Amino acid sequence: MRLVFAGTPEVALPSLETLLDSRHDVAAVVTRPDARAGRGRGLRPSPVKQRALEAGIEVLTPTTVRDPEFLDRLSAIAPDAAPVVAYGNLVPRAALDIPRHGWINLHFSLLPAWRGAAPVQHALIAGDTRTGASTFVLEEGLDTGPVIDTLAVDVGDDETAGELLDRLATSGAQVLLRSLDALEDGTARPTPQTGTPTLAPKLTRDDARIDWRADSGRVRNLVRGCTPAPGAWTTLHGAPVKILRIDPVPGAVQGVVDDGLQPGRIRAGRSSVHVETGDGAVELVQVQPQGKKAMAAADWARGARVDGQRFDEETDDE
Repeated sequence: MRLVFAGTPEVALPSLETLLDSRHDVAAVVTRPDARAGRGRGLRPSPVKQRALEAGIEVLTPTTVRDPEFLDRLSAIAPDAAPVVAYGNLVPRAALDIPRHGWINLHFSLLPAWRGAAPVQHALIAGDTRTGASTFVLEEGLDTGPVIDTLAVDVGDDETAGELLDRLATSGAQVLLRSLDALEDGTARPTPQTGTPTLAPKLTRDDARIDWRADSGRVRNLVRGCTPAPGAWTTLHGAPVKILRIDPVPGAVQGVVDDGLQPGRIRAGRSSVHVETGDGAVELVQVQPQGKKAMAAADWARGARVDGQRFDEETDDE
């Protein structure tokens, strides 16, 4: 089939590479316009644009998919299908109707679970132990279209959102290819979504702030779900500290409330750093203080002398 691929960040690259190596013809890619990045704030092309240029593929970067010039060009290319992976723009009806088989979206959840921009992050924050990827026919609603194919995976106990997303991007690329093959062969059977949907909006910095009064499992899930972005954080003496990795405390019995707990209190030993939560403690493994590089929590604790101090202490009475 003749394809126009829509995607922007690195997570879309495994799918683009898979389609470039397939029997299908990627005639063009659609991606977000160049964005300012880096210390110099210079314009930088998206990873998808960079790869498309290397492959000698036409690149379309409309500010809005409603742009008449873009719609005219898309009609002229006449794609059979438009596979989509993390494109980042809403696709209006005028564009949805152009490809013969529609726009086929690879979404990183088992729909209708976690519709929205951050499905992997929300799945980890919620403590899901199983998730996956789905391909579906794009509609004007938010991730509401009929599902063509799915892939289910178990979530690793220590897996972060970044690690899980990378894994799903690689395995999901094969699901996307399988879906496009089925559409071309006439064997695809898109099925309406069933079940109660959950939503996964983009996470904000406020969403990533740790509440040490929560139980230890919720604290750990928040850190995993917000790593690497937007980055779970807390404050010490008013200064932000990113928490990059938290582990369970070996041998601890979680879920049992101790009246002597002080959520956010730091207990630093020679080689380990524990922080009390609403039902026990967690072990800090890696942190990033403001203005510094990521470091082992034990090294940070020794240098900052934080034993007995308390995260967020100045905000307890808010």
